[in-house]
Amino acid sequence: MAQKPSIPKGTRDFSPAEVAKRNYIFSTIKTNFEKFGFQPIETPSFENSETLMGKYGEEGDRLIFKILNSGDYFSTFNRALAVYFKVVFSRVIKEIYKDSDLNSVERFKEILTSKDFIDFIVEEVNKTKNEEYKIQDFYNDSLKKLLEDQIDFLKNSNLLNQLFEEKSNVVGEYDFDNNKKLQSLIDNLVENTLGKWLKNVDSKDLTKQISEKALRYDLTVPFARYVVQHQNEIEFPFKRYQIQPVWRADRPQKGRFREFYQCDADVVGSNSLWQEVELVQLYDSVFSQLGLGGVTIKINNRKILSGIAEVIGASDKLIDFTVALDKLDKIGEDGVKKEMLEKGISETAIEKVQPLFNFTGTINEKIEKLANLLANSEEGMKGVNELQFICDNVTTLGLQTAFLDLDVTLARGLNYYTGAIFEVAAPKGVAMGSIGGGGRYDDLTGIFGLKNMSGVGISFGLDRIALVMEEVGLFPEAVLATSKALFLNFGDKEALYAMKAIGKLRQKGIKVELYPDKSKIDKQFKHADRRGIPFAVIVGESEMEREEFGLKNLATGEQQKVDFATLVTLLQ
Repeated sequence: MAQKPSIPKGTRDFSPAEVAKRNYIFSTIKTNFEKFGFQPIETPSFENSETLMGKYGEEGDRLIFKILNSGDYFSTFNRALAVYFKVVFSRVIKEIYKDSDLNSVERFKEILTSKDFIDFIVEEVNKTKNEEYKIQDFYNDSLKKLLEDQIDFLKNSNLLNQLFEEKSNVVGEYDFDNNKKLQSLIDNLVENTLGKWLKNVDSKDLTKQISEKALRYDLTVPFARYVVQHQNEIEFPFKRYQIQPVWRADRPQKGRFREFYQCDADVVGSNSLWQEVELVQLYDSVFSQLGLGGVTIKINNRKILSGIAEVIGASDKLIDFTVALDKLDKIGEDGVKKEMLEKGISETAIEKVQPLFNFTGTINEKIEKLANLLANSEEGMKGVNELQFICDNVTTLGLQTAFLDLDVTLARGLNYYTGAIFEVAAPKGVAMGSIGGGGRYDDLTGIFGLKNMSGVGISFGLDRIALVMEEVGLFPEAVLATSKALFLNFGDKEALYAMKAIGKLRQKGIKVELYPDKSKIDKQFKHADRRGIPFAVIVGESEMEREEFGLKNLATGEQQKVDFATLVTLLQ
């Protein structure tokens, strides 16, 4: 019975219509990126593990997909271990077993549990390595540790007693290959020890050995790696955009996938807050062009969060504090307080941040409240002043359709933000998580060896944007990736005439195609209708004689005879 096909949870197939809609969003975002002066780059889908790990906080690191060093790694390793261990261990035991000086089971056990025997086994395994299996030193060390741990097992093993008893029953040469009982006893001894070995492998060490690479979690950290690696080729400030898929081992749900696209725009090499002002305008420009008016661009500043943690006496719990605060809209005030308490933040400290749970008013009113709260924090006041600059200038310059709002609970839970933090919420009435986010990360490249390189960037959540636009009905009919006309096929002679016209139409950028098979005309009309193709072009003998074309509007049923020039005009 054939296996029913499926795809992994959190991934999706896309139909031609869906791809066309996604490409429409891609194109709109890309056009605006380039309009704002950003240049495209691409990076590999996977990075070295050390590039990604430790950059996203504890929660983020758990969501990184790790890649095995080879697709058949475990089975290859197990084959190698079984082959080498069995061959070597069996051979060595047989050689000891044949020794005429071996006259007691105690002496047998003493030999098998000695350090010399353990070292010898490991040495013999090393000698039998080959290119097919490549047992690494790590496994030799683990094998040695196993044998050391198995001393008690070998000393007390009844299998050794049975082996020695069998020795007294054998007269003359020991024919192991033909003595099935003897061979079975040795095989059992090897299998018992081998099973113990597999259980004693250190999982953390094993992880390091089997996975050196991971699928990228986002585009920002790979971008930081790119900047450091190519710093001598880059003209700073460097404005780059990147549109590629990322992967997260998250729990799939509406608007949350394990494979999805990010569309990022970043600037590195500039401390100017005008970059933040422009990024707010970029968000506004893209969503306005997509027709998605009424989005809210939320802004906060990591320095403000640091200042709040400072004034409440919880600076050592900054990450725990911000991660919990960021969940306010998901788990509510009580949930946030509970998580803070669980993370070791005192009730006194939580009482001091009570005003944050009901932080209302205009942007200027909120900034004024923050200034009063953070008056004794130098770091916090820096954040207040930065927010004031960004918000004042965005207000002066104006936005087309988006709204700017200060959200003091916004933290995004990522360790690398150091200044402004952005998040974009869908228009009111649409149940969807954030559809964009970003912020400033002054020291991100420092972890790769490039100090004093400030950066700031934003990301568009393509998949969620597509879901929102679908729900609101914002996709224009013109985005469908379908042909403008289908030429019907009446036979090879007519098809050749049609193909000549098709070639000229395609040169003019008009999407047209020929139905490939000569079949019933009704079937060809139905095919065009199911494909959503608006026109059918009819070319029979009479049309060929007059150098005309029959053009039928499949929506209205209207049909007319036209020359080629008119056909071009009507299909453009």
